Amino acid sequence: MNTSIIKSIREAKGMTQAELADIIGVTSKAVSKWETGKGLPDISLLKPLASALDTSVIELLDGKQVVNQNRASNLMRTKFYVCPLCGNVIHTLGDTLVSCCGITLPALEAEPFDDSHEITVEPVEDEHFVTIRHDMTKEHFISFLAFVSYDRIQFIKLYPEGNAEARVHRRGGGLLYAYCNRHGLMKMKL
Repeated sequence: MNTSIIKSIREAKGMTQAELADIIGVTSKAVSKWETGKGLPDISLLKPLASALDTSVIELLDGKQVVNQNRASNLMRTKFYVCPLCGNVIHTLGDTLVSCCGITLPALEAEPFDDSHEITVEPVEDEHFVTIRHDMTKEHFISFLAFVSYDRIQFIKLYPEGNAEARVHRRGGGLLYAYCNRHGLMKMKL
């Protein structure tokens, strides 16, 4: 735990150590120890401390405060996160702090499609028919496809023992993403 975040948030709120201590029921000396790294708050104090500072427990533990600066909601800044424990897929419109099953998830870094994930994109009427030549076993499969354009995100969940294919609307350009449970996130420009 990086305790310097406690001091920076407290000071930004214009709060003294004594005021923070009174709110959570500890001494100002305890708050001073946390802020100088000479001690850590008891786990039972994390939730009241986060509440007093108007932040989250995750931000306190991570040592980074998340500030929403995404004013334009640019879809092309899309980030994907996949929980390794439960398989949840989380999508955001930029950098954020994401947690699932009690762990902080890193944003997936997309690599270009490689030879072992041969992709075919065919125009069919007003859609792209996307096919990935890939085994779809329970141990190794494409989990999802997503097409991100300037005004929409199309997300298609795929399942083992199905086909690694989908149709996405062909409306301007965008980025096509595919997530392989062994090799990670891949992308290509359409």
